[in-house]
Amino acid sequence: MSQDPASGPTTREESRLRARRRLDDLLALLQKTPGLEGAADLLIEAEGLGRAIDAFHMEGIRFRMYTLDRRLQRLAGTLPEAGALFTEVRVNLESAGFHTRSH
Repeated sequence: MSQDPASGPTTREESRLRARRRLDDLLALLQKTPGLEGAADLLIEAEGLGRAIDAFHMEGIRFRMYTLDRRLQRLAGTLPEAGALFTEVRVNLESAGFHTRSH
């Protein structure tokens, strides 16, 4: 699974780490908006997702992704950059081999 480093991740581990960095960016964004309705709940879910990613916990990742996705959809008009970061988290987790959706 070797690619040019400039074109994207070359291993599942790099994809997982990239997902974690995007999640950290999302956490930082949420921490900057404490007055936003539901921000505290979003932070709790995002922090839980971070722990699941760090522990390679498949069910934890899927559960937290589902919950975080639903809560972020409610804020799509208020905080669109959060949705974009979340999408990057999802793409990278899926590249790393994690299931992020309940089918």
